[in-house]
Amino acid sequence: MSEITLKEAQDFFENSFADWIKELDITITDITTGSATLRIPATDRINRLGGMICGQAIMALADTAMVFAVAANAGSFVSMTSVNMQTTFLRPAQGDEMFAEARIVKSGKRLVYGEVNLHMGDAAKPVSHVTTSVMLL
Repeated sequence: MSEITLKEAQDFFENSFADWIKELDITITDITTGSATLRIPATDRINRLGGMICGQAIMALADTAMVFAVAANAGSFVSMTSVNMQTTFLRPAQGDEMFAEARIVKSGKRLVYGEVNLHMGDAAKPVSHVTTSVMLL
């Protein structure tokens, strides 16, 4: 299985994702077999009243992070679709940047199960926890 480089991952992101996802200014900070870490800056465009990142942006970041974790697990960018996503918001997402750490929990022939922990900056406490199932097409 070949490993995906950060440059390959960022190029795939720039060339394959919808413009509104790219407008989140996502950066892939790490990608290894079965896991990926992505970050977004907190901006006025995704913050809601009170200066916290809105839930829709959090879920979009988590879903995008899982795409890269699944690809890293497969060794290449494969066709896939999200089947299920369970998001638990644990506390307000306030700060300068958010990180999504996605990892594969179980990988089958067609279905991949994973989780994403999201936190603000260097904070150890998660702001959200996501479990998700992805179908390989």
